[in-house]
Amino acid sequence: MGAHPAGVRGADALSARMEEQQTMSDQPGRQRYLTVVEVAEIMRVSKMTVYRLLHSGEMPGVRVGRSFRVPADALEHYLATSIAPVAVVADEADRRSS
Repeated sequence: MGAHPAGVRGADALSARMEEQQTMSDQPGRQRYLTVVEVAEIMRVSKMTVYRLLHSGEMPGVRVGRSFRVPADALEHYLATSIAPVAVVADEADRRSS
């Protein structure tokens, strides 16, 4: 596998979604917010994983009533800064299995 295929796909999906939303909006430059389901789809993880990231503070989000919204630029930053080299991930997996 590549350096972090899910992260790369996630970033590409985020960029595509943001472009699509920008063309649909008549207020350019306005902050975009994603639902937990949209974030989970982009990252290819479960909704529960997104909720854990939000509750732990690893990923910033805004609470709207009983729901959360994630600023699109915050997700982009999270994906860009959380990509670990494959060798590091493999080393950690080896240590756990030993």
